[in-house]
Amino acid sequence: MKTTRVLILDDESTLRTALFRLLDRKGHNVVTAHKIEEAKSFCAPDKKFDLAIVDMNLPDGDGLAFMSFLKNLYPDIQVIILTGFASIDSAIKATQQGAFHFLTKPFNVEELISLTDKALAHKSLQSENQQLRQELTAKYKFDQIIGESDGIKQCLSLVERVASTDSTVLITGESGTGKELIARAIHYNSNRANSPFIAINCGAIPSELLESELFGHIKGAFTGAIANRAGRFELADEGTLFLDEIGDLEPSLQVKILRALQEKKFEPVGSTKTINVNVRVIAATNVDLEKAVSEGNFREDLYYRLNVIPIHIPALRERKADVPLLLNHFLIHFNKNKAKTITGFSSEAMTALVNYSWPGNIRELENLVERLSILKGFGEVTPLDLPAKYKSAAACYAETGSIDIPDAGLDFNNAVDQFENALIIKALEKTGWNKNQAAMLLRLNRTTLVEKMKKKGLKSASENDTDFMSLNN
Repeated sequence: MKTTRVLILDDESTLRTALFRLLDRKGHNVVTAHKIEEAKSFCAPDKKFDLAIVDMNLPDGDGLAFMSFLKNLYPDIQVIILTGFASIDSAIKATQQGAFHFLTKPFNVEELISLTDKALAHKSLQSENQQLRQELTAKYKFDQIIGESDGIKQCLSLVERVASTDSTVLITGESGTGKELIARAIHYNSNRANSPFIAINCGAIPSELLESELFGHIKGAFTGAIANRAGRFELADEGTLFLDEIGDLEPSLQVKILRALQEKKFEPVGSTKTINVNVRVIAATNVDLEKAVSEGNFREDLYYRLNVIPIHIPALRERKADVPLLLNHFLIHFNKNKAKTITGFSSEAMTALVNYSWPGNIRELENLVERLSILKGFGEVTPLDLPAKYKSAAACYAETGSIDIPDAGLDFNNAVDQFENALIIKALEKTGWNKNQAAMLLRLNRTTLVEKMKKKGLKSASENDTDFMSLNN
């Protein structure tokens, strides 16, 4: 356990001695001084103090000025100010300048010791919060979300450009593609990074409760409202509010969300008091909102208010080049977190997984690797280690000339998709990736073949020599 260093600066020798003994007994490393000049001689960047107890009036200067010196040298130090000439103004001044507490002499020594415990606990909590913020910032840095496929490059380029703005962002993409991860990357790379990131899934909460979740309520607003409660908009003040699955909002709530976005204010359920907030909103959906607007299921004015900066995340089947790299990324992660020693994937297993359609996108891929890390534990992953639907894909395109149905059965739609992939790749390989000749072999129009390749993310080996993007939402 780290020993805390405490500085006592007071010109009363009796008080210094008494405090030294009490704090030394509690295991602190205590240094005492009777003048500012002496106290400064103990201060150096590599000799950090956690707490200082400082008299306001000293023989050679002002205790508050010395506190400013300490705060510049040790930004997270906690300071308790002592004085024999207390006034409300001096107490306010001390706390405004960063003092943890202000204590008037004579005081109860036990009260001071209690304050030192509280001050050090507060410092510990501040340090923990700072470390967590640093970890979050590091986790969501742009260089932690990497990839070379065209769709990902465009997505990341846009994310980098909009992060520093306050513009509303609408993230679209299938379930499991990483929409919340992109939202967090925007937040933690913005000037709001030290403020809250509040997320709410609009499709996971019953509509009759969602208004209260978003805007809060007052006591007695409805049955069960036994106390005032802040909503997500208020909790996200000065930070970012992430509205996931925004396409599932009821029309009545769409109106209230629109007003909150336009006017930056709202009223909690049951209240007439207006609350003003400074919130950046990032919304996400897997619904085609333009279609929902045309069908009358989503307000056009809210759609345009949300769709200031649209960001689309491509499905995993559209960027198959990233699959091997994502598999290895999550394999390293779960080997470390679960103390496993899987060495990698066999070429047959990797081929099967690259050509699998991944309807659950990256979330499905991550879950598969976690499952394999637990059940396999060590060695190389082969097709025999894969769950049935992945095995069926491997069996289906292992030989395009013959189709085998495993004893465990197969997913028909997925097997057809994999077989089609294998046929296209076989034709392209046979023609040296000449699309015109491959289309003739398959008796397809060239445009049809190109569209299929684009949709499936099928590229030549030279095009597939890329890095990966670790999206895991």
